[in-house]
Amino acid sequence: MAVVSAPPPRTKPRRAGALAPYVLIAPSLVAMLGFLVYPMASVIYYSLQRYNVTKPWDNGFAGLENFRTLLFDDPIFWQSLGFSLKWVVVEVVLQFLLGLALALIVNESFVGRAISRALVFSPWAVSGVLTTAIWVLLYNPFTGMSRYLADMGLMDYGAAPLANPGTVFWAAVVAELWRGVPFFAILLLADLQSVSKELYEAASVDGATRLRRFFHITLPHLRDAIILSTLLRSVWEFNNVDLLYTLTGGGPAHQTTTLPLYVASLAAQSHDFGYATALTTVAFLILTFFSIVYLRLSKFGVKS
Repeated sequence: MAVVSAPPPRTKPRRAGALAPYVLIAPSLVAMLGFLVYPMASVIYYSLQRYNVTKPWDNGFAGLENFRTLLFDDPIFWQSLGFSLKWVVVEVVLQFLLGLALALIVNESFVGRAISRALVFSPWAVSGVLTTAIWVLLYNPFTGMSRYLADMGLMDYGAAPLANPGTVFWAAVVAELWRGVPFFAILLLADLQSVSKELYEAASVDGATRLRRFFHITLPHLRDAIILSTLLRSVWEFNNVDLLYTLTGGGPAHQTTTLPLYVASLAAQSHDFGYATALTTVAFLILTFFSIVYLRLSKFGVKS
């Protein structure tokens, strides 16, 4: 008679082995809680408070009062929001077009291409404050390019582009273009390097012109890079503070005040942190909504 051996007893998984994955991800989880979740929760909390360090007796829970004030009683909010949208559209469109043109140029083979690439990309390494210092000197009405334009009869002597309401916007736009165009050039050039030359050769054999090759090969290949770069740059330009603050201070008469710059001035000058965080919350909601809609409409990552 055959003897049937009993199955080996089931061993419970070792507790240390079961906890090991959680121990490994714990540092990253703590970092996320500390650098993302907690600051966001703090902003939402203070946006519902009256919190002004110069008026501690008036601090306390305000509910939606800050949001009602910015929507109905604060014309500077709407002015700064309108300027922010105008600034983002103008800057991103011009930076993209110029960056794409530069990327296409330095992608070609010619003598001195390496030096040309270095010159094209160098402004991206310059900080916003240093960029401002350069352009403040260039816009100086007595020693900058305004003087030389006046010598050629193209501008009046003593004209200050940063102090004139009619020219301050475009003066700031040009300064930011100098710094922002290399971002698009770098990103698009990196993607252009991966386009197979065989596609262009086959299209040339079939009689496709340079323009047709650009629209049917180059642009489709750059599609995701264009979507990602324009989205990132839109968010960064919306949050632009350093260049505009040091170049114009938001003036004259708040004509170059973006919403984040308005928030910074409220926090630094008025010390009204409750109202400033309410504005920050609104800016966050606007950027989140824009990003989701933009990615959905552009079908980022979806192959056509």
